[in-house]
Amino acid sequence: MGRVYAEGMRYADGGGLTARERAAREQIRGQAADLFAQDLASTQIATRLRVTPKSVRAWRRAWTAGGRAALASRGAGGATSKLDDAQLDRLVAELDRGPAAHGWVDQRWTLDRIVMLIGRLFRVSYTPRGVSYLLHRIGWSPQVPARRAVERDEDAITAWRALTWAKARG
Repeated sequence: MGRVYAEGMRYADGGGLTARERAAREQIRGQAADLFAQDLASTQIATRLRVTPKSVRAWRRAWTAGGRAALASRGAGGATSKLDDAQLDRLVAELDRGPAAHGWVDQRWTLDRIVMLIGRLFRVSYTPRGVSYLLHRIGWSPQVPARRAVERDEDAITAWRALTWAKARG
């Protein structure tokens, strides 16, 4: 059984770095550009900036090819989405409608169901793991649904507790 995704459970900032942390990373890349201009060795730059030499070498290649502008962050890492922004907006709207609107009898979004929904809506194939990453990127988190069943009859439950359960406890 896959994870259950609760309707509307979203991270405040979509996960990842805060705005302050992103700005700090951009500042380090700017410092790297200044040090590249001084023709310092990658290991020296890595030590000064407290980053890995591998990162410095990648930044140097980008800086050599495109200058300081090429060092600007392109956002979160990972595979690019197979869906464009309009499709992602539509997916969120369809998820908000709930599983019943798409033919499932209960109100639980599972990864397998979302894989099928994406296939139906956009003719795009995702794995459950890929959908998990996609959902996290758009701000959905795995949750246990907090809502009670629609069929729940509070009066019947109260009566059962008062009569049947009271007799059983004796």
